[in-house]
Amino acid sequence: MEEYSFVLGELGSLDVRRRGLHELLLEMSNTAFQGRALGEAYQALISMLSDEEATIFLGLAGSMSTAGMWRIIKWLVEERYVDVVVSTGAVISEDIFEAMGFKYLKTHPCVDDRELLKYKFDRFYDTLASELDYRKMEGLIREFVESLPNGSAYSTAEFLHLFGKFLNERGVDSVVAAAYRVGVPVFSPALVDSGYGMATLLSYRRGHRIVIDMVKDFHQIVEIGRLSSKLAAVYVGGGVPKDYVNLVTVAQTLIGEEEGLHDHYKSLEYVVQFTTDAPQWGGLSGATLEEAVSWGKVAPKAMKKVVYVDATIALPIVAHALIDGGVKRTCKYDSSWIFKELSGVR
Repeated sequence: MEEYSFVLGELGSLDVRRRGLHELLLEMSNTAFQGRALGEAYQALISMLSDEEATIFLGLAGSMSTAGMWRIIKWLVEERYVDVVVSTGAVISEDIFEAMGFKYLKTHPCVDDRELLKYKFDRFYDTLASELDYRKMEGLIREFVESLPNGSAYSTAEFLHLFGKFLNERGVDSVVAAAYRVGVPVFSPALVDSGYGMATLLSYRRGHRIVIDMVKDFHQIVEIGRLSSKLAAVYVGGGVPKDYVNLVTVAQTLIGEEEGLHDHYKSLEYVVQFTTDAPQWGGLSGATLEEAVSWGKVAPKAMKKVVYVDATIALPIVAHALIDGGVKRTCKYDSSWIFKELSGVR
């Protein structure tokens, strides 16, 4: 066949036979559409995990815990597939709900929500949570907040590290408890936009007040980027977590200018995103990784892939493929210096 620069290789048709998920995803990279995208994203993940110099950020948007995904996220943290987590407050509070022993319930998306309000059930599309149990989860967060010194200040990574210790000691095996055990920092730039906000608000009204120092928070995550050899990211959804990690790269350029380094870029060299958001609406969640190159967020020659897929489909498949293929990391970034000010914690 005559060679053309725009031909990337031969497409392969999948046959039906017994095979593991690792092999299936690798073979899907030779098919088309989002099947190919998922296979190519998996290949990018394998390369990312194999690079001993890469510090891997995991961005978590939406409400993955109510969708039954939090144990997969906890596993990724425990097994140190990731070095830094940046999450919405929902993901790292609504996992606590189930870790406390409460249950999410299945429903249909056309249920009468007036009935749910009457019987105090909160709905997440096709999933329900008891509002009274949800308040107990928020009460546990409030108990932790009121155990901290009045007027004390923390970055979200410090706050959630201490909370992970609190939960670990009580046997509430959640994402932040697992992160505490293995020393992975968890940042949440919009922390109060969740059950954490409700818990801290009630404590605040009673006169017990803590400070979440977001400038210190950003400084800490930017320093992780500055001290790392290479930067990589996995985005589940988009939103604030995606941009918070992206801004770590932009900050390297601004710091470089301050230090006399002009046109200094330290961009993401590996990045994978699973999203249902489209780019034409102009939002960051759907913004392409190619667009990010213009900001210096993603390196021009980065190994990158967006998969337009519901994360509740992609995440279980990819996680089980990693187990099936025996894919491990040999080198992990140590962020324990972030917690040095928390006397007696580690």
